[in-house]
Amino acid sequence: MSIAEDLLAGIDVVDPYPLWQALLDGPPQLSEDGSFALVTALEDCSELLRHPAMSSDHRNSTHFQEVRRPALTPEEVERWERREVFLFRDPPVHTRLRRLVAKAFTARRVEQLQPFVQKLTDELLTAAAERGRLELVSDLAYPLPVAVISEMLGVPHEDHEKFAGWSAILAKGLDRLMSEPTAEEVEQNGIASDEFRDYFEDLAEQRRRDPRDDLMSALVAAEEEGDRLTMDELTSTALLLLVAGHETTVSLIGNAMLALLRVPGLLDRVRADPALAEGVVEEVLRLDPPVQMTMRTALADVEVPGGVLRAGGTAVLLIAAANRDASAFPEPLELDPLRRDTGHLAFGGGIHFCLGSPLARLEGRVVVAELARRLVAPRLEELTFRENRVLRGPDKLVIGYDALLP
Repeated sequence: MSIAEDLLAGIDVVDPYPLWQALLDGPPQLSEDGSFALVTALEDCSELLRHPAMSSDHRNSTHFQEVRRPALTPEEVERWERREVFLFRDPPVHTRLRRLVAKAFTARRVEQLQPFVQKLTDELLTAAAERGRLELVSDLAYPLPVAVISEMLGVPHEDHEKFAGWSAILAKGLDRLMSEPTAEEVEQNGIASDEFRDYFEDLAEQRRRDPRDDLMSALVAAEEEGDRLTMDELTSTALLLLVAGHETTVSLIGNAMLALLRVPGLLDRVRADPALAEGVVEEVLRLDPPVQMTMRTALADVEVPGGVLRAGGTAVLLIAAANRDASAFPEPLELDPLRRDTGHLAFGGGIHFCLGSPLARLEGRVVVAELARRLVAPRLEELTFRENRVLRGPDKLVIGYDALLP
């Protein structure tokens, strides 16, 4: 078992933070041969996220080249190259794809969604009130972001549930970047990916013939100097937007609810001043980030805490520890909605800074304000977490209450 696999195996998904704190407070973690580094300090993580010799494409790692690539057929290698999402690509491929996508995924398009997010949040909470029970994940945290990203992409409402199933499987697949997948996991991931791509190829062709005011039409039309997205690039981008824009926001909403329950007086403060919802979201992102860690591969020898990460070596950047770094954040374990300019790394950094961060923030602040306004005397009745280590969040979150106001 590799060091990365040891790390994943040792994570308590219910509360990984004692381990993260111990690693943050402890000595640098660098293997003797320089093939693996675990980085925890915010300044170091931030620097490596921006380092030109640190690759987001794990196929550049020695482990992939020596162990995983020889097991692939030439057809599988070519297929992987065509279908890889731009999150895991380096310049110039990443630069080209992100620039084209950014033309469609604009701040204006996101802000136009606020009335839809507000209306859907209200409808979902009202439906839960009529049922007399609030299981936050299935009643709100899952259906809201999948409906929002589906609305953006132009997916018919009746197909939203398909997305939730595909998204859950593909999100779990991120853990497999740090560990060897089983044959069953490979098969499940392949089926979900193929079904998703088939669906979006059909939708893209529909939008090519009949453009609408949605993100899929914009992606089909996205062009710069005669350059367009290929069908593989288009479906890979839609897949990335679904998983990144859905699964992370599910966790953000769940973790925000836990903060409202656990931090004394926080819910009352937000109820009295809904503008605090924005600061609560930023602090939840900092203290309990949906993306707990990310990985980079060295293209050349790179200085890291404790020595040198050799070319082909892997660095795991422990975002969830870095966001609690006392050298960067006064009183780092305190959730302070008035904290300003935190510089947390919940959305990454450098050229791969999350393109969908404005959307996640919008959904988060609407939900936090509404939960604080409508829930009377909320209490935690049941809580379980998904087994995901990289994308971490509640799987079930049952909230008791005296009333759920209209």
